[in-house]
Amino acid sequence: MGSDPSESWRNKSNLNSFLHKTTPFVPSQSLPKTFIRENSHWQPIGKDTVDCFSLGDIWDQYYEWSAYGLGVPVRLPIGETAVQYYVPYLSAVQIYTSKSLAALRNVGEDSESDSWSDDSESEKHSKSWDATSEDSSSEPDGSWPARDRLGHLYFQYVEYCPPYGRIPLIEKVTELARTYPGLISFKSVDLSPASWMSVSWYPIYHIPFRRSVKDLSACFLTYHTISSSFQDSMPGDSEKDFCCTIVGKNGKGSAAAVNRIPLPPFGLATYKAQENFWLDPESEDQERFATLYSAADSWLKQLGVHHHDFSFFSTHSTM
Repeated sequence: MGSDPSESWRNKSNLNSFLHKTTPFVPSQSLPKTFIRENSHWQPIGKDTVDCFSLGDIWDQYYEWSAYGLGVPVRLPIGETAVQYYVPYLSAVQIYTSKSLAALRNVGEDSESDSWSDDSESEKHSKSWDATSEDSSSEPDGSWPARDRLGHLYFQYVEYCPPYGRIPLIEKVTELARTYPGLISFKSVDLSPASWMSVSWYPIYHIPFRRSVKDLSACFLTYHTISSSFQDSMPGDSEKDFCCTIVGKNGKGSAAAVNRIPLPPFGLATYKAQENFWLDPESEDQERFATLYSAADSWLKQLGVHHHDFSFFSTHSTM
């Protein structure tokens, strides 16, 4: 197994440590270029295959984190270090694609095709989960030019329960996928650039235990794109450092290696996070946090989404 790029946290701030650790790495797959769709038309992309990933592989990254928590190394004010564990919850997700996609999928993918055909039920389900969202026909200032360019809204979910009433992310996805199997079976190249997910992270415990460290009660909200369309244009050099290859047991690369695609957060919101603990004043942390928060806010406004967790975090943020 190759070294974990996130181990470089020792030279970074607590915020960077958190962002590194919560970035999922999904196995890369190659598909024929004819599966790439741009601006509502199938377009050649100049090569025979394109790298992508399945939504099921994304959720697999959260399996152990949902069961045991994800450990994030942090520096304490007293000069020591600790590992703070967080449990991930599905905060929101929107999956957009083309209505014509079902006819273009391979024969035999019955469950996936069936999930596309029931447009009215999909829209009904979306409204039931996100009753306070703006009407799909509305166009707020700064929104996407036309709703039909977003693609077909296959599925959306917004969490409204308080943290103590939620179930871990992998359990929630499994529950939702019983009705909407595309939540697991679709691939990133099937999705419109408007597709995204948000994960809320709540602390559970830290090792070694320190009774007086209130800074470890911080909660986070991360936003990730789940469409291949944005994977080559993620901002920031730090995200590019995540590209990695997991080497096989024989220690060789090439065929023995498994390429993985990182899905670093493009947006972020915090709750109970103290600036002097999570941000390094001698770095660009403050600017980076402001950029990530602004990106999340802008994204939601463009899509006309009322994200309950984002609203709560924003009105209670200390950074």
